Amino acid sequence: MPDKTFRRHTITSALPYANGPIHIGHLAGVYIPADIYARYLRSKGEDVIFVCGSDEHGVPITIRAKKEGKSPQEIANKYNDLIKQAFEDFGISFDIYSRTSNEIHHDTASDFFKTLNEKSAFKEIESEQYYDEDQHEFLADRYIKGTCPKCGYLEAYGDQCENCGSTLSPSELIDPKSMLSGSIPILKKTKHWYLPLNEYEPWLRQWILTDHQEWKSNVYGQCKSWIDQGLQPRAVTRDLDWGVPVPVEGAEGKVLYVWFDAPIGYISATKEWAEKTGNDWEPYWKDENTRLLHFIGKDNIVFHCIIFPCMLKSHGAFILPENVPANEFLNLEGNKISTSRNWAVWLHEYLEDFKGKEDVLRYSLCANAPETKDNDFTWKDFQAKNNNELVAILGNFVNRVLVLLNKYYEGNIPEVGKLHEIDTNLLKSVENAPKTIGKSLDSFRFREALSKFMDVARAGNKYLADTEPWKLIKMDQERVATIMNLSTQIVVNLAILAEPFLPFTSQKIFELLNIGKLRWDDAGRVDLIEMNHSIDKPQLLFSKIEDSEIEKQIEKLKSTQAENSSEQKDIPEITPLKETISYDEFMKMDIRIGKILKAEKVEKSNKLLKMLVDTCIDTRTIVSGIAKYFKPEDVVGKQVSILVNLAPRKIMGIESQGMILLAEDHDGRLIFISPEDAVINGSTVS
Repeated sequence: MPDKTFRRHTITSALPYANGPIHIGHLAGVYIPADIYARYLRSKGEDVIFVCGSDEHGVPITIRAKKEGKSPQEIANKYNDLIKQAFEDFGISFDIYSRTSNEIHHDTASDFFKTLNEKSAFKEIESEQYYDEDQHEFLADRYIKGTCPKCGYLEAYGDQCENCGSTLSPSELIDPKSMLSGSIPILKKTKHWYLPLNEYEPWLRQWILTDHQEWKSNVYGQCKSWIDQGLQPRAVTRDLDWGVPVPVEGAEGKVLYVWFDAPIGYISATKEWAEKTGNDWEPYWKDENTRLLHFIGKDNIVFHCIIFPCMLKSHGAFILPENVPANEFLNLEGNKISTSRNWAVWLHEYLEDFKGKEDVLRYSLCANAPETKDNDFTWKDFQAKNNNELVAILGNFVNRVLVLLNKYYEGNIPEVGKLHEIDTNLLKSVENAPKTIGKSLDSFRFREALSKFMDVARAGNKYLADTEPWKLIKMDQERVATIMNLSTQIVVNLAILAEPFLPFTSQKIFELLNIGKLRWDDAGRVDLIEMNHSIDKPQLLFSKIEDSEIEKQIEKLKSTQAENSSEQKDIPEITPLKETISYDEFMKMDIRIGKILKAEKVEKSNKLLKMLVDTCIDTRTIVSGIAKYFKPEDVVGKQVSILVNLAPRKIMGIESQGMILLAEDHDGRLIFISPEDAVINGSTVS
């Protein structure tokens, strides 16, 4: 953590694409950590603004619109409303949830572009980009698919490989194809404005690698890797008809690239908040005493740590992010969450199925947050977190205290008497709790902070178990009064400390205690509730989740799996027929049978196998992205079909001299195209 004390805090969380609902992966990676931190700072009395909004200009919006036969704006409206309501119901405490289709955003993004353009911050470059002749339009990166040059994955997008996480450009893809028509796109000249990231390399090295070594290791490491590989100019405009129009002459039919306009959405959202509340937005973005924090997933690190800071630096009027505490990914029941395959737990559906259990999901996802590595959500673990922790530890302690207070003192707080050693030891742990929990929160270690919070409830349960007031009440009423007074003080502390993690539970405890909401700095004290104060009747904070409820959710996922299998939904797009070719073109392909002599994994890749293949003509090296499906020892000795006259291509520094032909089964399994009977190596396939 930096030593500087900040006057205010601007917290942003990644703008969700308005092309589908929010799922638990989004919550665990971005929105729950951001909300915990914003609530924590507010509880400390800090000046905080927490902004977010729907990203409505991404290509995923247009893809969804084409599929549903609607306009992009109709799609954006539908999912913006769904997402916004789900966030509100779940208790994500945004100060403003905006949208990038708003006029204020278009104006802000346009002004930002014009400022940079007037400063000659862009390079106008004419280049060749992929164009779909059948559809008569340039292809956005997400409308292009091909083989990833880094890992060999066959379904990589033009901007990113979702298999290995690499950020790509369409020109890097092997065998690209249009997702609109299935045809092979051609290269066509077009002019765009580029941000020359390479010119910012020396500054980035100093700003990130030297000045921000306290950043999380996954964030720092990814930034270092990007910078060390050498940055390239990146286009800030695109040939599209959906987005913020490029505000200069000669840019008709072009819009601001979504990665350029989306982060500006944080600024425009702050402006919208200021207009609605009568505040001044500028100190939250232009005052050096403001701390800017971006909460994102690991797939957004390069945009928030390298590209957006370069934009802000070039503009000159804005502060730079002080930290970007990005998380890894959350899986679901052992498999990667996939929106296209409906393999997800959707927030709006959870809120319908588990009414009143918002905090249970918050707790479960925070306790299992993917802070340092990808983690897995399972419904059984969710049930265990509720039944064995929230019910049995936190809920149990609060309920026991309130029940005993009503039983022995008619709900009135008794007077504290002489303290014993067990009392003073308890008070020390309570006194230290806000400091130790706060230290973890300040370091963005939310799982650790939550565990320390639960330790307070565990200490309370142990205190009751050790002192046994239900046995002492007949022998030493004065002692029981002290025990119950101190136990109630712990309950008050739990209400305060729970607020960032479990806001609905915190509010309920305050209501049961019949006191107003207290701040973080009040925690650690044991005089927070006065003698003779009257509390309300006890109510359970949490209830057990039965096996039948969990089985219902598991069955829903099993049904999804079955549908994916039968309808081939695990394949992102059904590959359309390619354009007709002539017999002569087909005859140019030289496909032969070869035998794999050796095989080994490619270093630094989990997906690639390097194979030595005997084609009878020669012995050659072929690199293929099949390591996920085959072990090296499993393929040695196999006869396979090979396209032998494919031009050599380097993959991860290894020259691959051909392509092994495989078929993909409906469940994604790869199968070699091999002869039924052994044939002579070098035999042609025709």
